[in-house]
Amino acid sequence: MKQRTLKECFTVKGKGLHTGIEIEATIKPAADNAGRRFVRTDMEGQPGVDALAENVIATNRGTVIGKGDVKVSTIEHCLAALYAAGIDNCIIEVNGPEMPILDGSAALYCSEIARVGIEEQEADKDFYIVKSKMEVRDDSTGSSIVVLPDDEFSIDTMVAYDSPVLTNQFATLESLDEFADKIGNSRTFVFVREIEPLVKGDLIKGGDLDNAIVIYDAPMEQSQLDHLADLMHVPHKNITEFGYLNERELSSDNEPARHKLMDVLGDLALIGRPLRGKIIATRPGHTINTTFAKKIRREIKRQELQAPVYNPNVAPILDNNRIRELLPHRYPFLLVDKVIEMGTSHIVGVKNVTVNEPFFQGHFPQEPVMPGVLLIEAMAQTGGLLVLNTVDEPERYSTYFMKIDNVKFRQKVVPGDTLLFHISFMTPLRRGCAVMKGYVFVGEKIVAECEFMAQIVKNK
Repeated sequence: MKQRTLKECFTVKGKGLHTGIEIEATIKPAADNAGRRFVRTDMEGQPGVDALAENVIATNRGTVIGKGDVKVSTIEHCLAALYAAGIDNCIIEVNGPEMPILDGSAALYCSEIARVGIEEQEADKDFYIVKSKMEVRDDSTGSSIVVLPDDEFSIDTMVAYDSPVLTNQFATLESLDEFADKIGNSRTFVFVREIEPLVKGDLIKGGDLDNAIVIYDAPMEQSQLDHLADLMHVPHKNITEFGYLNERELSSDNEPARHKLMDVLGDLALIGRPLRGKIIATRPGHTINTTFAKKIRREIKRQELQAPVYNPNVAPILDNNRIRELLPHRYPFLLVDKVIEMGTSHIVGVKNVTVNEPFFQGHFPQEPVMPGVLLIEAMAQTGGLLVLNTVDEPERYSTYFMKIDNVKFRQKVVPGDTLLFHISFMTPLRRGCAVMKGYVFVGEKIVAECEFMAQIVKNK
């Protein structure tokens, strides 16, 4: 799958939920691998901050990212819509310290994305693939985020409140294609009993019955309700029974749970990569959502590249017979058994190392270790297959080493290991020369890596 951006820019306007000021935000296309970045156009020099979990600085009634003097809050609805649409790269220009709340949902973002359209880019998407159960839990609140391995992306969300109006609710999203219709129009919500503490905390200055579901679930005197209405600068309203105070009906019986699901999606967009796995969120909130996103970001930083997923039951893209048609190498020097993945800029090859390899006779008889130079050769052969994929009639070409740089050996390779080679272009192919980065994995660990240049030459 390819990365995506917007075909055109679009602008949304409205007041900020917490500041109450009028704000304008313009979402623009961006280049491959640019990611999603917020830019403060109201500040000198128009500084920006990347939408990544390590930049989260606050999570009280919304997610806030910041770097230095730059901060942008209430970003989760916009990010959820962009993530659901598969927008990997964009610039979000905003002329204030937070994104406009609009109607409290992501509906306008979804409709504007659909209106301007989506453009496929050249670079491949870089998924974060969940390979084992991951969990973050907060025992003090009962909140948890659990992610399980899955071939696709989905979210189950459960909420529970000590409230006679909003008790237990459940929402699910089986496919991101369903987001705009099922989740995107779900509004944020607040309990009447929370309003005064929030106002005293200098929050929700822009909140009203048009951009939030307001829930009345604890008895109050009418004078108290009038006082809250004055704090919020909204008309007085006589309330005689518990329920939702909005004139506009709920979009669904479980709209609050659907909105919480939207928040989970928007906060997990801060991973910076599309995620492949099943998310189960119990009593989620911005704090635990972003804590989980930070956990994955640390894992991404710890190891620059995830180990490829290898399922031996899936037929290879190139088997050994096809590889021998493309490469001139033969026994005992053909070091790639099959290719299991290939895009325009990367390839994944496999080699099963057995004790019968001829080099083990002398390296070393009592402690067989695969020579590092052969690991580099195997990466080069895999990279050669990637380069040959760029030309017509690849059987008529060969690739040759020109340079090797930054070689690292991290762990020895021994009989019984299955090697996974991940090779990708570092720069576009120019004049028949390719600069590539190669990694060798055994399981989840990188055992070797290097950078190399190769040239493709037509056979005489």
